[in-house]
Amino acid sequence: MNATKSYFTGWRAGQRRAFTLIELLVVIAIIAILAGMLLPALARAKEAGRRISCVNNMRQLGMSARMYADDNTGHFPLRSAVARWPQALYEDYQNTNVLICASDPHPQSAQVDPVHYPADCAARSYMINGWNDFFYINNPTNFNAYMGGNSPLAMRELDILYPTDTIIFGEKRSVTPLLSTQFYMDLYEGLGNDNDQIEKGRHATPVLQTGSGGSNYAMADGSARFMKYWECVKPINMWAVTEFGRTNLAAF
Repeated sequence: MNATKSYFTGWRAGQRRAFTLIELLVVIAIIAILAGMLLPALARAKEAGRRISCVNNMRQLGMSARMYADDNTGHFPLRSAVARWPQALYEDYQNTNVLICASDPHPQSAQVDPVHYPADCAARSYMINGWNDFFYINNPTNFNAYMGGNSPLAMRELDILYPTDTIIFGEKRSVTPLLSTQFYMDLYEGLGNDNDQIEKGRHATPVLQTGSGGSNYAMADGSARFMKYWECVKPINMWAVTEFGRTNLAAF
């Protein structure tokens, strides 16, 4: 009997010991620490998945533009004030979900003709290169008509000297006060849309953290890739086609 009492050191056989308040607080603190360590990693993993999905969208849009050019004597879609590029390329990508980046908190749509041009009205995270540095230098007399979408001028694949490093699609701004509905990224509009309309850091953790991360871009050769914040415009402006534009129109 004495041995039994000594073994349980004062506890009766079968009696359960409850946690004290201090022990519960310690356990809760440990769980909170572990959660604090794991949640950022989970957020980064989630954003990495979104970034991959977005770059796949970009690749599909880039290939759609290339297929369009193959069917139109090597020309990319016209700059139009009526049917814009989402409608012009629709037969090649065929699902407007491709126009939306999963990391875009506010994909904007444009209020145009939903009956005749439904793809142009779809929510959209991307904008196409306006190529206007090329036409400003090479066809200045028709530049205003081109910018107004009333010109037969269209960008030719053969006129892009560095297709691997020339952007055709990028991600547009989707945070206040710049909820962009722009279709075209124009270097010769205001201070340059590369300063105020494109999103250079959509894929960051947390999402859209100013000055960090990077964004996805489709290039004129049909490829797509992620570039770090500002890398698309400095030291070479990859939205530009001409040598002058690439070296002298770097965003500030």
